[in-house]
Amino acid sequence: MFLIKDGKVIWTYNTGKGPEFDDVWMLSNGNILFSRMKYVALITPDKKVLWKMDFKVPQGADHTEVHTCQPIGLDKVMFVVNGLPAKLCVVNYKTGKVEVEHELPFNKQPDQQGIHGQFRRARVTVQGTYLVSYLSDGRIVEYDNDFKPIWSYDTPKPWAAIRLKNGNTLITDEQDWLTREVNSKKETVWEFNCKTDLPAEYQFTSAPQTCTRLANGNTIFTSRGQNGKGPQMIEVNKNKKVVWVLHDWQTVGDGTAVQILDDPGIPEIPGQSEH
Repeated sequence: MFLIKDGKVIWTYNTGKGPEFDDVWMLSNGNILFSRMKYVALITPDKKVLWKMDFKVPQGADHTEVHTCQPIGLDKVMFVVNGLPAKLCVVNYKTGKVEVEHELPFNKQPDQQGIHGQFRRARVTVQGTYLVSYLSDGRIVEYDNDFKPIWSYDTPKPWAAIRLKNGNTLITDEQDWLTREVNSKKETVWEFNCKTDLPAEYQFTSAPQTCTRLANGNTIFTSRGQNGKGPQMIEVNKNKKVVWVLHDWQTVGDGTAVQILDDPGIPEIPGQSEH
């Protein structure tokens, strides 16, 4: 992980070799919550581990993974466990109490070898609903507090979906290399295709996985960049004009998740951070 200010890296956190990073949050108190496929952890700015939950990543009958997390206030975390069965959980990491644990149904249930692709991003919305990206099932589903589906959207390979402050949903599809903003009626109100809408000099070399919508209306896309062959992040405005590019493999690595720390809003309050 890298903390960047004025174009310079001012803090890093290295967890060593192993499974992928997928989600990261800096909270208002400076602590950082993140997922690393085989665990979810909360650390302090001075790199002390405050809380950690491990998962059984090695292949086997009890194989599980975690690719998404979200702080709920300063004492709770929501995360989704890939596995058989897959589950959405909310844990109070101060008390250790599991407050929510609910199985997530699949249309095309994978075998044990296929759980890696079950889920990526999931988010608690400002209304308290759960917006879940079924990567291998080709759909986004929003559940109410009783886990009844109240909204859905089909797309081939959704890596991430976030509920915007205007009520629309911003979806990033890894297979189609595009990010699409849709309203509650599932109508497209804005779309950016990273294969066809980016100028040749800024082309990604791997599909975008997540994005964030800024307060000024611009959107930042992230990419893993194929070990230096392409940029890690690109920011575009509403008119699809590129306004900023991060292509720096000397000091930072793959771009999977980004949080803009000077955007307004308290990150641990659902709906205030759109990353």
